[in-house]
Amino acid sequence: MKGSLGIAGVILAALTVAPASAGTLYKCVGSDGVANYVSKRIGGSQCSRIGSYRAAPVAARSTPAAALPPVPATSPASTPATASAPVAGAAAASRPASSPATAGKAQRVVSGQVYSYMKDGVRHYTSSRPQQVANVGPVRTIQYSYIERCYACGVNSGINFGKVRLNTHAYNAEIAAAAREFGVEEAVVRAIIHAESAFNPTALSRAGAQGLMQLMPATARRFGVSDSYDAGQNIRGGVQYLSWLLRRFNGNLTLAAAGYNAGEGAVDRHGGVPPYRETQHYVQRVAQLADRYRGEMATRQ
Repeated sequence: MKGSLGIAGVILAALTVAPASAGTLYKCVGSDGVANYVSKRIGGSQCSRIGSYRAAPVAARSTPAAALPPVPATSPASTPATASAPVAGAAAASRPASSPATAGKAQRVVSGQVYSYMKDGVRHYTSSRPQQVANVGPVRTIQYSYIERCYACGVNSGINFGKVRLNTHAYNAEIAAAAREFGVEEAVVRAIIHAESAFNPTALSRAGAQGLMQLMPATARRFGVSDSYDAGQNIRGGVQYLSWLLRRFNGNLTLAAAGYNAGEGAVDRHGGVPPYRETQHYVQRVAQLADRYRGEMATRQ
């Protein structure tokens, strides 16, 4: 079932946000053909291990917080899939996109939604909205856009970052407030958001990075973000992290961008931009976008 892979990714990403969460997620297919995602094998069903979830150690996107399955190339199937896992809180609800930048042909995106509810102390996830809502309590809709990697991370990207349409209007208030609070250029903030998610607030990468600035769960916790799909929280947390990186690397945007992509530890170990092709392309594209945003924003003042 193609759609189940994207759903599993959403569930795993949600579980990594839960405090002290750890365990294994199984896909169990019963005699009725319905796939259930559970933390324990179901007797009488064919179960296979999908991945594990745990509290992620650091921010680097190259160290996934969960072993996510491959990203499907098509949109989720309509066949219902249900997931049950004993966690305390719901996954973050999403916010609608606001003037997203052009996605580009090189990026595969899978969009969809799952529903989450509590029943008998167990968190359930399903791609089909529960019919007997009164019996299961409040139902939350979790919308997502599942992406393979960040927008500017593709080594063989077909996107021309010198000409791609800029987005100078989305999230004006949130970006301006965070930029002032943490002392980061608005143009740089927009460049990072564009490079990470192309202004898609529901983006979820296969490594578990979430939202506009593609925060890993550990980074979100580190900077006080409780809902990575809340645009204001995501931007504030991401800009705070970016500000911290810029201070650590003496205002060097190239090194700060490398740290944002690969983790500050990787920059320290290699004494500069790590020799990862993704990171090397990423820092060049961030610099290019930042220059373009500076020029564009200057003409609007």
